[in-house]
Amino acid sequence: MQNKLLSILFSTRLMALLFIVFAVAMGVGTFVESYYSTETARQYIYNAHWFEVIMVLFAINFFGNIFRYNLHKREKWSTLLLHMSFVLIIVGAGITRYIGFEGIMPIREGQATNKFMSEKTFLTFMIDGEVDGEALRRRKSEELLLAPKGNNDITINTDFKGDPISFKVVNYIHGAEEGFRETEDGSNYIKIVEAGGGNRHDHFIKEGEVVSIHNVLFAYNKPTDGAINITVPEDGSDYLIKTPFEGDFMRMADQFKGEVLKDSVQKLNLRSLYNVAGMQFVFPDPVVKGEEGIVETEQKSKGQADAVTLEVKANGDTKNIQLLGSKGRMPDPKKLEVGGYDIYLSYGSKEYELPFALMLKDFEAKKYPGTENNPTPSYQSFKSKVDIVDDGESVPYEIYMNHVLDKDGYRFFQASFDADEKGTILSVNHDFWGTWITYIGYFLLYLGLMLILFDKGSRFGQLKKMLDKVKAKKQALTILLVLSTALGFAQTTDDGHDHSDPNHVHEDVQEIDQERLDSLIVANAVSKEHAEEFGKMIIQDAGGRMKPANTYSSELLRKLSKADSYNGLTSDQVLISMLENPTVWYNIPLIHVERKNDSIRHITGVDEDAKLLPLAKFFDATGTYRLAPYLEDAYQAQNPTSFQKDFIKTDQKVNLLYSALEGDLLKIFPVPGAENNKWVSYPELKEHSFTGRDSVFAYNALPIYLTTLRQAKQTQGYAQATEVLETIKKFQSNHGAEIMPSDQKIKTEILYNKYDVFRNLFWMFMLAGLVTLLFVILKIFYNNKFINSLVLIGKIAIILLFIIHTAGLIARWYISGHAPWSDAYESMIYVAWATMFFGLAFGRKSDLTLASTAFVASMILMIAHWNWMDPAIANLVPVLDSYWLMIHVAVIVGSYGPFTLGMILGVVSLLLMIFTNSNNKAKMKLNIREITIITEMALTVGLVMLTIGNFLGGQWANESWGRYWGWDPKETWALISIMVYAFVIHMRLVPGLRGRWFFNFMSIVAFASIMMTYFGVNFYLSGLHSYASGDKVITPDFIYYSIAVVVILGALSYWKYKKHYYKGDYNK
Repeated sequence: MQNKLLSILFSTRLMALLFIVFAVAMGVGTFVESYYSTETARQYIYNAHWFEVIMVLFAINFFGNIFRYNLHKREKWSTLLLHMSFVLIIVGAGITRYIGFEGIMPIREGQATNKFMSEKTFLTFMIDGEVDGEALRRRKSEELLLAPKGNNDITINTDFKGDPISFKVVNYIHGAEEGFRETEDGSNYIKIVEAGGGNRHDHFIKEGEVVSIHNVLFAYNKPTDGAINITVPEDGSDYLIKTPFEGDFMRMADQFKGEVLKDSVQKLNLRSLYNVAGMQFVFPDPVVKGEEGIVETEQKSKGQADAVTLEVKANGDTKNIQLLGSKGRMPDPKKLEVGGYDIYLSYGSKEYELPFALMLKDFEAKKYPGTENNPTPSYQSFKSKVDIVDDGESVPYEIYMNHVLDKDGYRFFQASFDADEKGTILSVNHDFWGTWITYIGYFLLYLGLMLILFDKGSRFGQLKKMLDKVKAKKQALTILLVLSTALGFAQTTDDGHDHSDPNHVHEDVQEIDQERLDSLIVANAVSKEHAEEFGKMIIQDAGGRMKPANTYSSELLRKLSKADSYNGLTSDQVLISMLENPTVWYNIPLIHVERKNDSIRHITGVDEDAKLLPLAKFFDATGTYRLAPYLEDAYQAQNPTSFQKDFIKTDQKVNLLYSALEGDLLKIFPVPGAENNKWVSYPELKEHSFTGRDSVFAYNALPIYLTTLRQAKQTQGYAQATEVLETIKKFQSNHGAEIMPSDQKIKTEILYNKYDVFRNLFWMFMLAGLVTLLFVILKIFYNNKFINSLVLIGKIAIILLFIIHTAGLIARWYISGHAPWSDAYESMIYVAWATMFFGLAFGRKSDLTLASTAFVASMILMIAHWNWMDPAIANLVPVLDSYWLMIHVAVIVGSYGPFTLGMILGVVSLLLMIFTNSNNKAKMKLNIREITIITEMALTVGLVMLTIGNFLGGQWANESWGRYWGWDPKETWALISIMVYAFVIHMRLVPGLRGRWFFNFMSIVAFASIMMTYFGVNFYLSGLHSYASGDKVITPDFIYYSIAVVVILGALSYWKYKKHYYKGDYNK
């Protein structure tokens, strides 16, 4: 019996089952978290005992297989390290779960504290009672995890000197506040609405009470000297007001205005705006019956409290009490007398005490240049300067992102800060043993994974030997391959922006001779040589990034018209022309509208085949914005239609062009002495303090420059205009040299813009991949020197394109100053690079692999340039400004390359099975075996990289904010992908799952987890890595088509596989 139990616990079948169950459980957990809350997911899944049992079974299975497969032998040490590492990681996670603790520590400047609040929520109670005439108190805190739609049927049992006392949760409200609710048997209340501090506040005054609102007393049916007295008789016939202040009122229904006399009883007008005692207020409704208490809010906001109702039992007595609280809150306890005891209860965080104190001397929040006055400033970094106070000694220390304070087993991380930037919020972690045991597991994991790739005795080493044998056999055989591929793509975009003043239109809407306007613009354009000099001038964008005007002009044209030139003019020439003649450009068709949306064309009165629309067409003769009636519904729609998305996108372009023509975006003047190196545009000069010579220069430089341009076009001599341009650049250098990029970096960025490497690489990779694939197929039929030369030329072309791709990434890295994989666009071009890199690595032994990979790389680059990804270079947010970014993101995103390669090779293998017949079976089998081996090698490399990258991300998180695992959807789905691909690679060990068809089919199906990790999490789920949290996303149609294609491909290939290969195929 014992041996049978051990055989089950150590079996590969159990291992495979655990991989799948664990992955499915985590996947469900991410959607539960998104639809309900993190607490709900933790309650049902992540913190559930059954979930912990899975991890314990994993540890037992990993440990048992060490002995079952003799992993202690030298040739299997790499696999031994992997099994030991996961055991240690699971043990470390258990210690963290049950022994470690964490919390948050808010400190204001000048304040010292040795206390912090727990991350978890607790029910804290103090029981006061008497025993033998002696007053005693018992204090205790019990963890209480409550969740919306969760299992909140929780009872906490305790006692007081042997007397049982219980606390039962009878109700939980996710998002609650103190408020008023109407009841039939409640007291009389009158509602007053005031707008103190610029925000609306509702107050309910109970009959017979006096309340103070912003230091003004209000009394309801309780005459009080010095108060605004409201009197309402029982029958509600008259509403009267008597105030010690003079004022006035306005009746909203008919705008009637009247006076409020001091110390005089007057009729109170409901739904009238009163202006008395320096405040404005309204009594909107008649008297209502109800009671004050805790009410549910429509939607829980960040940091808002929750509510719990407890049933307390003691000595046969039962009473209920409602408590407000949540994580990060420590409310005052509420008293309840029950069963002869005074019980004080509170719900929220638990207070921990440190053996030392921290004093915040100063908090620094550094913003990117020029963004300090933005509604949402772009923060470059933030830092807490503290003193560590211990045993009377004070030691200074600075805490900032990725720079941790480590003392006495406690670690302090920069987590957030107060809105006024006068206080900090530190994350505190106490988990010494859990962290170090986990880190040791990580180290063994990294070592084992690297050994797998380079150890000759590992499975990867065996695959290399198997591949060499297959290549040797293929030298004597030829194969017949007919390969057809059809791919389709769709693209959707959405964005939003408010529109500027619609009345500022320079031309009445009328039919204008387009050819005449174009010829006028071309005739008055500056020379390309001078425009290039203008393009080198530095501007500051809205996010604080310093970039050449050429980048701004290129991005402007591409966003507006999807082109980087207009009518033969470069983007720099267009920008200068806009500065000179903004009125003309109101009538130039620049705004691209989606081809299928005729509604916008009908609204603006243009032909249905017009691709580009002028700005003036969006306004009528009175200056009314024609899209305005359609935008409110579009912006408010939770699930906007494709037409609504087009309206939103077009509105954004209208705003962009309008701002460009007004000159608002061309921020070329640094404000002298500005605290944060702010630069402004010409229209913004009057809003800032330019004095003396600086003022004279700033106000006259641009007009003088435009005047010299007009003269230059007459004489064809741009020397004077260039001289003025140089004086502007000198002014920039004098007042903004600290943040200006170098001349070399400017030249590099302009070249980067000019060649637009990654957009052009799409069609180049596509052409090279398809042509090389054609040559490889021809080689099957005609294996001669000429065909071999064509294949070689194709391979050389692909290698050269890869070199150009690499150079483009290096250039973007140099220009931006950070690794080029920090946003959606950059990660896509990096995935394309990684895919091509591994295609070249494995393509050395398979021309078919190399050609297929080039095609896949082209598809990835095409997706990267869909409208929803912005290719513009941007500044980093503080948490990404870290060496961990280069390591973690580079490795984990790079793993998508070999997984993509494995997917496409899986498709090729199944296609080869479909095209197998009795005549070519032997040749096809060799090719399928070759591709299957390469696929397993690719998936192994991908799994190694994904595993290392994911756990490196855990280390990054731990070094950044003190938690190496938080069940964020992105990291969770990366772990799900690890489980899925670990299952695929281990299928050869599981009876019933062996065989090349199943392996290749699963290499395609498993890729869905990568798609979910990379794309799905960003748009379906909310979390730290999400790009579109809160938006309801429609699954694109091509997803369903892709699933149908995979099913059909699998069915057809399995039919042929059963017919020709099934017998005796064990994927050897």
